[in-house]
Amino acid sequence: MSRAIALVLALLAVPAVVAAQPAGKVYHVGIVSAAAAPGRPTVHWRAFLEALGELGYVEGRNLVVTQAFAAGKREDLPALVAGLVKKKVDVLVTTSTPETNAAKRATTRIPIVMTVSRDPVGEGLVASLARPGGNVTGLTSLVPGLSQKYVELLKEAVSSTSRVAVVTGPGGPNVEIRDELQSAARQAGIELSFFEVGGPDQIDAVLARARKSGCRAIVAPHDGRTYLHRRELVQLALRHQLPGIYWSREYVEEGGLMAYGASLADLGRRAASIVDKILKGAKPADLPVEQPTKFDFVINMKSAKTLGLTVPQSLLLRADQVIE
Repeated sequence: MSRAIALVLALLAVPAVVAAQPAGKVYHVGIVSAAAAPGRPTVHWRAFLEALGELGYVEGRNLVVTQAFAAGKREDLPALVAGLVKKKVDVLVTTSTPETNAAKRATTRIPIVMTVSRDPVGEGLVASLARPGGNVTGLTSLVPGLSQKYVELLKEAVSSTSRVAVVTGPGGPNVEIRDELQSAARQAGIELSFFEVGGPDQIDAVLARARKSGCRAIVAPHDGRTYLHRRELVQLALRHQLPGIYWSREYVEEGGLMAYGASLADLGRRAASIVDKILKGAKPADLPVEQPTKFDFVINMKSAKTLGLTVPQSLLLRADQVIE
């Protein structure tokens, strides 16, 4: 009986809720991610939606959000984007290069806001950072010199290491990241070996091969594949006694040793601001591509103890967060 009463009350409440909503346009935003999975929004997308809410866009009132998450299956991106274009969304919000390329191929009319692009000019997504042209703008997650910090911080944490494994998905890292890593490695007297991981079932074998080849630490630079399988990667790195530095704090929250990189939460919030400008009439071609301004340096002391590693005080003092 209580269930029936609850149902009646819910039905009676609907007209009041609808009446309370202000009249006006309902905006439709489509978000596309190769690495995120349905039902598992990342901190990046959560921050984006929270920031939209703070700007006055509320789902169920004046906002519809359709998620197109590929869960690592990049081959699904064209179909996912085509579905959003068919729905006539007002803005497409993408993550990195694969998603943005898929969106760019699908439409020249709908504005596209990329949020974690590595090299939008070099990868042909925009004409320039200052004047993107076309229907694409947004944010980049890299700045010159960022990737070399991985090697520098790892060398400071594990001073005895002379060979490091760089672990990425197929085809990674891009030229800019690779060049910076190799330049920093030469200066630090470290030899780099590059290893590709196609899926979670390959991580154990890849890390075992890296360990056997003499690598005593790993670097996981910007990459959607390792981000999707970050828990498996960091846990297996611990098992193989490989201290690691990763490009996003979420790896460290799953058990990785250290992370340094642009704050994904901050990028998500700033992407919401760009979307707001576009929904109010701004053209993507006239909105400069923004670079990251907030960076996270996070250390997991529990993982350091598991690895038998004493983290220098100099690093702990510089960390934005130390997870005990």
